[in-house]
Amino acid sequence: MEKLTTHTLHVHGMHCNACVVLTESELKAHPKVASAKSDLGSRSVEICGDFGDLSLDKIAKELTQVLSQHQLSTERQKTTVHWGDFKWAVPIALGFIALFLLLQKIGIVNLVNAGKVTFGTAFVVGIVASLSTCMAVVGGLLLSMSATFAREGDEVKPQVLFHVSRIVSFFILGGVIGLVGSAFQLGSVGTFILGLIIGLVMLVLGINLLDVFPWAKKLQPAMPKFLAHKALNASKLNHTLTPALVGIATFFLPCGFTQSMQIYTLSTGSFWSGGLTMLMFALGTLPVLALVSFSSFSIQNHAKAGIFFKSAGLIVIIFALFNIINSLVAIGWLAPIFNF
Repeated sequence: MEKLTTHTLHVHGMHCNACVVLTESELKAHPKVASAKSDLGSRSVEICGDFGDLSLDKIAKELTQVLSQHQLSTERQKTTVHWGDFKWAVPIALGFIALFLLLQKIGIVNLVNAGKVTFGTAFVVGIVASLSTCMAVVGGLLLSMSATFAREGDEVKPQVLFHVSRIVSFFILGGVIGLVGSAFQLGSVGTFILGLIIGLVMLVLGINLLDVFPWAKKLQPAMPKFLAHKALNASKLNHTLTPALVGIATFFLPCGFTQSMQIYTLSTGSFWSGGLTMLMFALGTLPVLALVSFSSFSIQNHAKAGIFFKSAGLIVIIFALFNIINSLVAIGWLAPIFNF
């Protein structure tokens, strides 16, 4: 007869809502766990299961073995802000922004355009998203799926199916969202509200990448948990079409960058504009995801990860401010500030 007990453990390495879903999904797969509920605010997880006479420390050690991105502990993770990273992150971010504005000025790219998210913007946001901690959940999906098929001697075909289906589905589903947006006449006020929402979502994402203000993590929007769990569960199916299903499912995972692009796509009111925006975003994420597919690459474990994430956070914050200011200019509340 099972004797269920409930314990609360601290989760080390939890950064976003994707981490919450991934932790719950992986813990529920353990035979001794009946249920698991993670909380981003406290960075903890409440676990119910039959653990016999195991001490809490031994439970944490055993369950950590099933987690791909996190660790469980009886002690709260100490949060230390490495302010020294900013002496490198600030010039890197400013240099990146200066470079892309220069390229835009001479007409090579067009990343800032009166409050609109251009295809170039979507591609750059995709690159940043693919290197952020939010993409750990997609990386975890890829690695678990790859391991399953590698045991059967099939290492290349699943990877190709995943990436192709992901890119195609982002184009098609982005187009569908664009079509849905065409049914609504947003007008200048509606466009302003959507632009402001995009800017605020990106601002929260950028602040979270800085890893300085823990309270900001609660503000980050998330896809409903049941959809995210369905997407994660797809990777456990042992079927020829599983990689394709997982690739499609990533469209619904709780990545704030993906959601900010989806919000914008709604405002395009066009299948082609919406589809191409999400396609460029997906293409931006492709290089790093391809690396994850064929290696154990993970930027968050790199010695210079703090500098990278703070640089990326500052870049995203600047993008967000561009969106917010240009939205205010478009509605006439501000005079044009940037002359690009």
